[in-house]
Order: sequence, then structure tokens, then C-alpha cells
Amino acid sequence: MDQAIAKADTLIEAMGWIRRFRGKTTVIKLGGSLLDDEVALMHILLDVIFMESVGMKPVVVHGGGRAINRALAESGIEPNFIRGRRVTDKPTLDIVQRVLAGELNVFLTEEIERLGGRAMNLSFNTTNVLFGDKLVDDVGDDLGFVGEVTHVDRSVIEGLSYTDQVPVIPSMCEGPDGAHYNVNADTAAMAVAQSLGAEKLVFLSDVNGVRRDKDDPSTIIHTLSSREAKQLIVDGVIDSGMIPKVEACLETLGRGVRKVHIVDGRLRHSLLLEIFTTSGVGTEIHQ
Repeated sequence: MDQAIAKADTLIEAMGWIRRFRGKTTVIKLGGSLLDDEVALMHILLDVIFMESVGMKPVVVHGGGRAINRALAESGIEPNFIRGRRVTDKPTLDIVQRVLAGELNVFLTEEIERLGGRAMNLSFNTTNVLFGDKLVDDVGDDLGFVGEVTHVDRSVIEGLSYTDQVPVIPSMCEGPDGAHYNVNADTAAMAVAQSLGAEKLVFLSDVNGVRRDKDDPSTIIHTLSSREAKQLIVDGVIDSGMIPKVEACLETLGRGVRKVHIVDGRLRHSLLLEIFTTSGVGTEIHQ
């Protein structure tokens, strides 16, 4: 009986947050090692289904770097990166498109359906919603078929959300000449969140958030204003690989998204714990 009452108390705590975010859009960026972790991925997708079931409008944007690297290795192609961005020549693009806009996009959609939800994959093979241009690198490096999103077809995404389906979008875009481009998944998710005026953008990562000591998970900072985050960068508390992620969060906040979260997707039901509990489990950054 005590366990049953505890479960009821948890639902009551969640009720206020459910009412607050009902009808609001949350963009979830999924990628990296999480796509290779079957158990973590299952719980993430169950969280997404729960969010949709209680009236939220989740949108999934995914990458798939590890799966792409495996496919490249099978084809005898050596991956090449410049400052963290994959150099994408035509043979690499063909594999990226097959894996990202094909296999992974279909797999995630089918998994949501298998777990009891409703989803629609949006890709070049069905309905494309991301459009853009070839990325011009700041220092003039030619990255090949790498692009940046300049336009999102929000009407298609919102139409699916209003029919209780979860849009699943790969991080690729189509250029004005019909060419296809590989896009960084973080920046693709940012573009989608900004276009939709999302309540939240959640980066599912393999770290638990912004930490005062990057090597100590217990020093996580649960809530940061944009001003505080900028000061932590200046002070060196936020450094190395966390700097571009936090700067991306700040840029997104400046373009209409209300809150950005960095959450450890390996934690069971981390999405629900971050959104529907008072304390949360990751870092929330707000204006």
C-alpha cells in the first residue's frame, strides 16, 4: 500500500507540470552513443510516447554518427573530420543518406510504433521538412556535402503533432538545387526548435549536465540563467567540449525557445524526470 501511495504522490507531483506543458512543443535531439544503447533508447522512446499521451507535442531530431562510421568501415571508406564536422564527399553522402535518412529514421519510427505510440518518419524518402544551403566554413575549408538548415516546413511537423503523431526527423537538408546535405544534429535540432517556437529543446547527451567540476557528476548545476552560463564560460568553469554545446543553448534561447536542457539520456526515464519533477536530473538553461 505504501508503494502504491508513493506512486500516486509521484503522479500528483507530475500533474502540475503536465498541465503547464500540455499543448506545448518539446524538441528532443537524439544521437551519439544513445542510439547504440538498446535499453537506454527504449526508455527514451517510452518517455516520448508518454509525453505525447499526456498532451505534449514531442518532436525527435536524430543524428547517427556511430552507425554511419560502421557503414563507412564496411564500405572501406575512412571517416574524415575537420573541427568536429564530418567531411562528406559523394560516396560518404550516399552512405549517410542511406543510414540516417533511411535505416535509422525508419527504425526509430517503427520502435515508437512497436512500443505503443504513433510516429511518422520525415525524410527525403517520405516528406522532407528541412531545407538549407551548403555550409561555408569560417576558415574556408571545403567540407563537401555538409549543409546548414535555413528553412523548416513547420506546417508538416505541426500537422502531425496535432494528429497525435511524433515527427521523427533526420539531420539532413535539401538545397535549392535539390542536392542533399549532411547537417550537424545539434544545429538541426536548434533550427527545428526555433522554427516551431518550442517550449523546450532537450539535448540528450552522455553527461548529466553542466558541472562546476567537469570530472565530478555530483557537482551538476540544475538551473542556469543565460547570464550565469556566460559568466561560467568566462570563469573557465564551463570549458572544452561543453562550451560549444552551452553556446548553442544560449543562441537558441535568443531565438524564441523558452528553455534548453542538457540531460544524460542513459539515465532511465531521464526525459520524464527532467520535465515532470520539481528538481529535474539535468541542467536547465533559461533567459
